[in-house]
Amino acid sequence: MLQEIPFVGILLLAANIVVSLRGFKQDLFFDKYRFEVYKIQKGEYFRLLSSAFLHVNTTHLLFNMFTFYFFVSFVVSALGALPLVLLYFGSLLAGNLFAYAFHRNQPNYIAVGASGAVTGVLFSALLLYPEMELMLFFIPIPIPGYLFGIGYMIYTLYGMKAQNDNIGHTAHFGGALGGILMTILFNFEVIYTSQLMLGILFITLVLAGVLLYRNQQF
Repeated sequence: MLQEIPFVGILLLAANIVVSLRGFKQDLFFDKYRFEVYKIQKGEYFRLLSSAFLHVNTTHLLFNMFTFYFFVSFVVSALGALPLVLLYFGSLLAGNLFAYAFHRNQPNYIAVGASGAVTGVLFSALLLYPEMELMLFFIPIPIPGYLFGIGYMIYTLYGMKAQNDNIGHTAHFGGALGGILMTILFNFEVIYTSQLMLGILFITLVLAGVLLYRNQQF
């Protein structure tokens, strides 16, 4: 059943769709605004923001937008429209800044996508509604949201370490962290209502710090 999406969510969806469609059609536009470590190191910092409105293809765009669609209403209901906007862009920048820090010694590293921002919204919803259950395509029964969040972070850490696919695991991790921190800022009560999930996430954060440190040694 389709749920009602708040107006601010519609605006963010529209921005992603419009910019991504132009990127699909115009290679020069896509190349100018994508995340590219070398160009960011040369001072093109706008790519930290603009790259999050581009997507590789329609499947990539639809996956991110459907995920955003399913969780944005929860965040707006609990926090309000303005906090949602701040959380979205805060998670976006946190994801891309973490990706830049992790890949700064890889000047040819390139990425696009709203995954960091969307992951921040997802984890915000999981913290705000700790009793939430999720249905996944490959699991026939609902699973607790906190278990999904923990599993997601473990998978993300593995992907960051392995670096053997085309998924932006570092942006996902940074976006999740940004979403968690901003949710705590806007609603401190989640410290008490989502203790288990926050505890596990703290452990994954420490492990991510170790990975980041080791990655900078080479």
